[in-house]
This record gives sequence, structure tokens and C-alpha cells, in this order.
Amino acid sequence: MNPASAMRPYSRKILIRMVVALLLAAVLLLLNSGFLSDIYLSRQLTSVGLIINGGILLLFLIGMVKIAIALASYAGEERALNGFVDALDEGHDDPATNIPPESIIARRFSAMQQLFNHHTPINHNAMAASLVAAESTRSGTPRFINNILILGGVFGTIVSLSIALIGASDMLENTVSSTGMGLVIHGMSTALTTTITAILCYILHGYFFNALGDVQTRFLGQIEEVTATRLMPMFQVEQKTIDYRIAELLRAMAEMIQRMDDRQSGVAAISERLDGLLTSAESERSDIKHELSEIRGILRDGFRLPEPQEQAQTEPNDR
Repeated sequence: MNPASAMRPYSRKILIRMVVALLLAAVLLLLNSGFLSDIYLSRQLTSVGLIINGGILLLFLIGMVKIAIALASYAGEERALNGFVDALDEGHDDPATNIPPESIIARRFSAMQQLFNHHTPINHNAMAASLVAAESTRSGTPRFINNILILGGVFGTIVSLSIALIGASDMLENTVSSTGMGLVIHGMSTALTTTITAILCYILHGYFFNALGDVQTRFLGQIEEVTATRLMPMFQVEQKTIDYRIAELLRAMAEMIQRMDDRQSGVAAISERLDGLLTSAESERSDIKHELSEIRGILRDGFRLPEPQEQAQTEPNDR
């Protein structure tokens, strides 16, 4: 199977899903703005709920921005990888010419070229491990936020319950205390809102964080597949590879010798034909000389000319 056929863009689909999900969330917030205002803003005796919910939303937005940046980066890497594979299929001498030099596949190709030029064995496992270690740092911040996001809701719940206990204590000290009762209600309400905010943000953030992990795993797998199936045969020199190349060289030499034998047989046949032609020409030449002699004799007899020897003898006597 052609590797390029399996390298369909995947990170772009996740980015589109993220945009659609955020737009839907914004629409839902606008449609329920009155209800949410009553829950989160109205009758708040303290600013604890606003601070905790604002912190949770801020962490959520930071994590989503980091995920979006990582997905956009992987979208560029996928385009570079597809361009590299297309250049390999077209037989370019330098398939990394038309892709960004800072892309992962371009750096992998350059590193393998340098190792090959310096006659250094190429360790594919080491390169794969170093790439995984380097790429794991991209998702460090989203991973941290994903781990502590739900804890933000738990923290808000604990703080809110503490406020409720304070209100309950005041209410017990003063049998009729509107302030204490208000703190109890406020604390319980804040506990619920912070928990709801944290859970919803965690669900949305967790989904796209896992999607980022899928994109990263898929892309790294494609990089290692291209390295193993397309680049390693170009640069790796092993005993088995040498044996295969020697066998191919011997087969090529055998074919060349066979062609030389065929050509030599053709040259021998041409030589035989030339010998036959020369023999035939010599025979025809002899026949022509004989026929010319006969014609000269007939002409001499017809015109009663002397023989060449007699003519040579009469000429000195005339002198």
C-alpha cells in the first residue's frame, strides 16, 4: 500500500470540531444567559464564586488555545510529510526541497543524510525515542490543565462548603440570623456552580486533549513508517542489504555477459557472411578476368592483330 494514501489530514478535522464545539457552547451560553446570570451572578454575598469560576474558565481557555496551536502545528507537519512522500514517489533527488526545513520529516531526512555521509550506522529506534520525547513536551501545558481542571471544581466545592459552615455557625449562635442563613445558601450555591463549571470544562477540554494525543500518535506513526519503509532502504547499510545488493549486481553482470555473448555471436555471423562475400567477390573477379581475356582474343582474331609477344618482338626490328 502506498503510504501517501493512508496520510489523510487528521489534525485539521479536530480543529474544525473544536471550532464547531466552541461556537455551539457560545450559542448555548447566549441562549441561557438569563438563567446563568441568576446562578452565577445574582445574590452573591462574596466574590469567591466569581474568582473560582473565573479561574476555572481561564485555565480552560489557556488549555484550549494550547491544544489549538499544537493541532495547527501538526496540520503543517502533515502537509510537509505528504509533500515529502509525493516528492519521493516522483523520484526527486532531494525530496525535502519544497517543504519547510524546520519540519520534522525534513530534519529527520537531513539527520539521516549526515549520518550516512559520515559512515555512521543509523539507529532508527534511538531516533524514534528522541522524537517521541521531544514531541511529548508540546502537550505538557494541556496535560497539566487537564489534570488539575477537575481539581478546580473540587477546590471550589471545598471553599464553598467552608463558607456554608461559617454561615451555619453564625446561625447557631444567633437563632434568628439572616446573615448566617444567607451564607449557608450562598456557600451551597457556589459549591454547585464551581462543580458544574469544572465538570463541563473538563469534559470539553478532556475530549480535545485526548484528540490531540491521537493526532500526535498518528503523526509520529506516519513519520516512523516513512522512515522505515522509504528512508532506511536509502541510507541503511547492513550485511543483509549488502548481500541483496551483491546478488543484484551478480544478476546484472550475468545479464550483461549474456548480452555480450549474444553480440559476439552476431559478430561471428557477420564475419562469416563477410568471408562468404569476399569469396564470392574473388570468384566473380576471376570469372570477369577470364571473360575479358576471351573478349580480347576474339577482338584480336577479328581484327587480325598480332599477339602481344609477337608485337613486342617486331618493334625492335623496325627500329
